Amino acid sequence: MQRSDDAESEETLGAPSADDDLLTGIEADIERADRKAERDADDDSGRTGIRGRLGRLFSPKLFLATLLLTVVAMAVGGSIPLVGFVGRFVGLFAVAFAVGLVAKRRHYLEVAAAGGVASGLGFLLSTLSATFLPVAADLLGQYGVAIAGGGAVAGMLVALLGHYFGRDLRDGLTKGV
Repeated sequence: MQRSDDAESEETLGAPSADDDLLTGIEADIERADRKAERDADDDSGRTGIRGRLGRLFSPKLFLATLLLTVVAMAVGGSIPLVGFVGRFVGLFAVAFAVGLVAKRRHYLEVAAAGGVASGLGFLLSTLSATFLPVAADLLGQYGVAIAGGGAVAGMLVALLGHYFGRDLRDGLTKGV
């Protein structure tokens, strides 16, 4: 016996819809990853291996696309005078918010990992560019792991918060009153 939502998902997976024509770039990647995860979840062929489980938990393509967008957004946000440091986190929040708004499924793991990597590297590079090179090298030699770790944790928190608010807005827009 087949549930009605299973029948609907099989119909929508066959041919591209009009919404697929409107999606571009990262939105199309997210949409494809969501559809693939739905097909994998509906597949009753007994695929319970590690690869099948990991495919539902973490999407490497989405992670790389989110990481690329996060790095670009943090670079743009960091180039704004007087608010450069805060601008990086605003850019990170905006990318995570957009992924949460566009994606049908939750992608907290991918977004948090991309935010942590981008922010950790951003903190290290800003330390190198903020001070005289010999002083920066000594500073990174002594406290580099702590600087990168602090940046990564801050980036992960901002990314998770942005993704949560994006998901919340999506739920509010898609549910009936």
